[in-house]
Amino acid sequence: MNQTIIDRPLAGKRILVGKPGLDGHDIGAKIVALTLRNAGAEVIYTGLRRTPEQIARVAVDEGVDAVGLSILSGSHKELVADVIAQLKAMRADAVRVFVGGTIPREDQPQLHELGVSAIFTADMPLEDVIAELARKLA
Repeated sequence: MNQTIIDRPLAGKRILVGKPGLDGHDIGAKIVALTLRNAGAEVIYTGLRRTPEQIARVAVDEGVDAVGLSILSGSHKELVADVIAQLKAMRADAVRVFVGGTIPREDQPQLHELGVSAIFTADMPLEDVIAELARKLA
């Protein structure tokens, strides 16, 4: 992605990138975090194997605008529901949640019903991810 300093569509946004559950693959999450940073966002990366409560707590403590969950384990429905429930319990339900990873098309409507703002699959260009996040967080 070739961006100038002037073209930073996520400038001023704080975004947490989290890896909930037992999934140990984080290269994609790190690439997304770097891409978000290059687009102007301040990025907080929680690291691997965090619980939904840990992710929500960091989101609240850091005052983020959005939480991005990277999930490759197949437990996306449960983990997303738990993170959103934790955010609501902490009175942070205004925080936008987006999900990336191996999310089957047939599961996407249920995730949107839970409150997910955007779903990004592995085949989506990073430029499209940034554009969509900029729209959702405007």
